Amino acid sequence: MATASGRPEQFLGTHFFNPPVIMKIIEFIKGYSTSQKTLEKAIEFGKSLEMQTVIAAEAPGFIVNRILMPMLNEAYYALQEGVASKEDIDLAIKFGLNHPMGPLTLSDFIGLDTILYISEYLHKELGEDKYRPCPLLRKMVRAGKLGRKTGEGFYKYS
Repeated sequence: MATASGRPEQFLGTHFFNPPVIMKIIEFIKGYSTSQKTLEKAIEFGKSLEMQTVIAAEAPGFIVNRILMPMLNEAYYALQEGVASKEDIDLAIKFGLNHPMGPLTLSDFIGLDTILYISEYLHKELGEDKYRPCPLLRKMVRAGKLGRKTGEGFYKYS
C-alpha cells in the first residue's frame, strides 16, 4: 500500500485497540520506507489523543497480537484439558500477572471469531505451531459463541 500511495516515506500503519476510549495505546507500524518525520508526526498525533504510542516493524501481528495470541490460545488449551475452570484461569492471570482481566474474559471482549482469524493468519505467516488455534476456539466459533457481541462466549452476557 505504501508503494501504491506514491509517497511511501509518508506512509505507516496504525493499529488502535478496541475500544480506544479504554485501550489507550496505538501501535504505529513502520514500513520499509517510512521516514523519521512521519513517525514523529504519528507519535505527536497519538499524544494529542492522550494515548501511549509504540513503534513496531512491519511484521505479522506487530507487538501485541504476536505476544497475546499464544497466551490466549494456551488459556483455551488449559480449559479444554481441564487444568482449571474458566473462572480460575481468569482469576489466576488477572491477579497472578496483574492484568485488568483474565484471558477468557478478554477473548469475549475481542470476539472469538476475530481471535481465530488473527491466529490463523499468524500461523500461516509465521509457520509456528504456537499460533495454531486450539480446537476449542474453532468449535466455539462454529457454534456462534463469539463472545459479548453474540451474548455468549466463554461467559454468558445478557
